[in-house]
Amino acid sequence: MICLRRQLVIEVADSMIDFKGAHYPKSVILYAVFFYVRYAVSYRDLEEILAERGVTVDHATLNRWVVKFSPLIAARMQVKKRPTARSWRADETYIKVKGR
Repeated sequence: MICLRRQLVIEVADSMIDFKGAHYPKSVILYAVFFYVRYAVSYRDLEEILAERGVTVDHATLNRWVVKFSPLIAARMQVKKRPTARSWRADETYIKVKGR
């Protein structure tokens, strides 16, 4: 499930977000941003995780990527999101207030 969601984010971001001037491949940037947003890790922890995978990047660079690309990815995903149901049903509920 997570792989499918990450693949969808990468597909949406690949076609619509401009990575011009980036010194790293799109896949590395998107992986880092997705990992930071999805899991509760610090920038320094994410720096170590990427170093284990062979990518040398500073924590300040990760911060810039998240600040720059996460709103763009969120906006693109909001467009792709399915609408909710048109009808809503609510059951009747009674609440006693001060014994009444």
